[in-house]
Amino acid sequence: MSPALLPLVVIVPLLSAALLAVARHVEVLRRAVLLGVSAFALAFGTVLCFTSWDGVVIAHAVGLWPSGIAIPFVADMFSALMITVTALLTLLCSMFAIVSGDDRRPYFSALVLMLSAGVYGALLTGDLFNLFVFIEVMLLPSYGLIAVLGGRDRLPAGRLYVAMNLLTSTIFVAGVGLVYGTAGTVNIAELAGAAAESSAVAAAASVPLIALSVKAAVVPVHGWLTSTYPATSPALTALFSGLHTKVAVYAIYRIYAVVFDGGTAYTGLILLVLSLTMLVGVFGAVGQESMRSILVFNMVSGIGYILLGVALFGPLGLMAGIFYLVHHMIVKASLLLSTGAIEVSYGTDRLGSVSGIARTEPLIAAAFMGSALSLAGIPPFSGFVGKVAIVKAAVDEQQIAIAVVAVVVSLFSLMSVLKIWRGVFWGRAHEDEVHAVSARRPGALLTHAPRTLALPGLVLTVVTLGIGLGGQGMLVLSEQAAAGLLDVSGYIEAVIGS
Repeated sequence: MSPALLPLVVIVPLLSAALLAVARHVEVLRRAVLLGVSAFALAFGTVLCFTSWDGVVIAHAVGLWPSGIAIPFVADMFSALMITVTALLTLLCSMFAIVSGDDRRPYFSALVLMLSAGVYGALLTGDLFNLFVFIEVMLLPSYGLIAVLGGRDRLPAGRLYVAMNLLTSTIFVAGVGLVYGTAGTVNIAELAGAAAESSAVAAAASVPLIALSVKAAVVPVHGWLTSTYPATSPALTALFSGLHTKVAVYAIYRIYAVVFDGGTAYTGLILLVLSLTMLVGVFGAVGQESMRSILVFNMVSGIGYILLGVALFGPLGLMAGIFYLVHHMIVKASLLLSTGAIEVSYGTDRLGSVSGIARTEPLIAAAFMGSALSLAGIPPFSGFVGKVAIVKAAVDEQQIAIAVVAVVVSLFSLMSVLKIWRGVFWGRAHEDEVHAVSARRPGALLTHAPRTLALPGLVLTVVTLGIGLGGQGMLVLSEQAAAGLLDVSGYIEAVIGS
């Protein structure tokens, strides 16, 4: 792929969003453009993966302006993998939104495309200030989506979401200013190793990392996520789970690898925070009484697993973290879409409100159970491969306590998803329960969930099974992505040369 084509994955969604904002009342056009652009981004990411094979890095200075003025776009295996997975999730969540009726909101498709453009830009940019800009492009449509989709709690949740993001964005951009003041540049390639060489740059660069940790919902700054995500619609929760926090995680990996050169000065503190993130998330999940709340708390726990790759900085640790990142994005979206299909069809996500769903909705049950087993790390699903790799990396780094925490958290993760299985899927379906739900939410109940509503979650379950059975292939891709973070010379040469 020509480096000059990199901006297309941002430009096409942005222009399409502008088109749909004007033609918002043409339903067929809205749906065709939304799905078509998401499919284009998926194909684009796949081609990037082939282009980035064997460590190839491509870069382009947008507009061919000189360094410091141009927006540098950089693609390697890590960013290519992330674009591919986020595009897949955007496509399937959009399909779910169309079937569930969320896309009937006139601006839904335009806002989702604008959100995806910000995500792709954040994954490709090689500049800290432009990373801030693309994160804001990603957040602005999110505010609108939260305001129009969800239950009666969406407005209080929206206020919290906006306030939290405005605060962390302010901290982030202040940190970018500090980096520029101490290092004289915000180009990530030009900052390579700067934090390792200068304590002033290290202190300045730690400010954006703190802001990104808040956006990633690392304990103890995770409460905003568990309070806001369950208040949105199921499709939006699944979309946000795969895009928002994961962009922050990606940026943490990139900045820590390039700017901090994988320094180990604060490894002990980082491991303590991540252990607490895993434990608090999973214990919170066990104590919840609704499907989405359980899964959102599990999302917090998963962030701890993913960021262990940063703490266990090395070939195996980074490979395990990146593999788990891909796995978690797919599995969490699958679980949220599967339970979302029940919520949309039966009007509730409370445990015990309906039962026997495994008998009446076998496709949804299969999708949920497969992804639940993957989340808990049961073979042959991708979660097993990811967690074994993380435990092995911890043992190799002589972090036995972390390995033990990872195993214990896996057991509690299984307990939390089994709580959903027992409370919703198991048992016999009772007609009186069905009619009670219908009375609480007239018009929301269907005799059965449409198969098209179960399909997105089922597709992602098949993907996680495929990644588990073909684990060696994804491990190779993750290893190449990790190699690009361990040796950033190719990244630097591509950016400086562009």
